[in-house]
Amino acid sequence: MLVNDQNIFPVHDEILGRSKKEELLQQKGKVIWLTGLSGAGKTTIAKLLEEELFSRGYLTQVLDGDNIRSGINNNLGFSETDRYENIRRISEVSKLFVNCGVIAINCFISPTEEIRDMARRIIGKADFIELYVNAPLEVCEQRDTKGLYARARRGEIRDFTGITSPFEKPENIDLEIRTDLLSVAECVKNILEVILAQIEYA
Repeated sequence: MLVNDQNIFPVHDEILGRSKKEELLQQKGKVIWLTGLSGAGKTTIAKLLEEELFSRGYLTQVLDGDNIRSGINNNLGFSETDRYENIRRISEVSKLFVNCGVIAINCFISPTEEIRDMARRIIGKADFIELYVNAPLEVCEQRDTKGLYARARRGEIRDFTGITSPFEKPENIDLEIRTDLLSVAECVKNILEVILAQIEYA
């Protein structure tokens, strides 16, 4: 059956608005974007942050490599082009969460300023909170239970960030978190001090 192109049109003006959903949830939709090397502690922090926000009555969704690359991005590899497309799709999905008033907690290496700036543009600067989860490379390697760094050093994994692919230190962050110096609980406490005023409904 052929579909008449004239019947295909955006219906954004017919969809219930973001403000109504934020009023229902009593929170502001935001994206909390955690960037940093593999093993820096992004997902570990995100899990505790989500638990803390949930205990305070906030609705969140954690997005990381496990639930993104096993689903919506399971056709992407780790080339420069695929990394860019990975973050582009994540950003578009995150924007949908924000428009529903949901707080997305995103854990992605997102290794370059270009990639992070693209995410910020798609989501919107006002809704994008960038956190740099920072730990020295040697600490990240020590934490690597999957042995990915060792495999990368042996040449078994191509384009591995920190070994054969660069990580550019973020320049436009809202907070840097040194996970080699602070406990997970201390990291989350510092994050809450930054984000609570931005997600509270007023």
